[in-house]
Amino acid sequence: MQNIRVLLTKIGFDGHDRGVKIVASALRDAGMEVIYTGPWQTAEEVTEIALQEDVDVIGISTLGYDHVLIPGLMKLCKEKNITDTLMIVGGIIPPDEVPALKAAGVAEIFPPGTRMDSIVEFVRKNLKREV
Repeated sequence: MQNIRVLLTKIGFDGHDRGVKIVASALRDAGMEVIYTGPWQTAEEVTEIALQEDVDVIGISTLGYDHVLIPGLMKLCKEKNITDTLMIVGGIIPPDEVPALKAAGVAEIFPPGTRMDSIVEFVRKNLKREV
């Protein structure tokens, strides 16, 4: 049985990475393989890493206004046939912008203060392959 492979990243110019590092630790503690790119990634870089690493989950952390780049990332994922990958987002998202992210294909958005076990449970229950 293969471990769940998770790519955690930050796209755009947001360099605040304390939260994503906490999530990375929680997912690793839950037995998942975590690849963390660090901040300042482009959508193209994220899709290439996702393909190379054959990940099950892409998690994007955002604190700035960089969440507006996520629909473009989702479109690029579809173009590159990355369709069986669960897309989750964590960070600060204005409530009125959540519907657009969900419509773009984001499975769930985890705001600051979300319990780590909730993220782990969501990933396990919504993974698009059997583990």
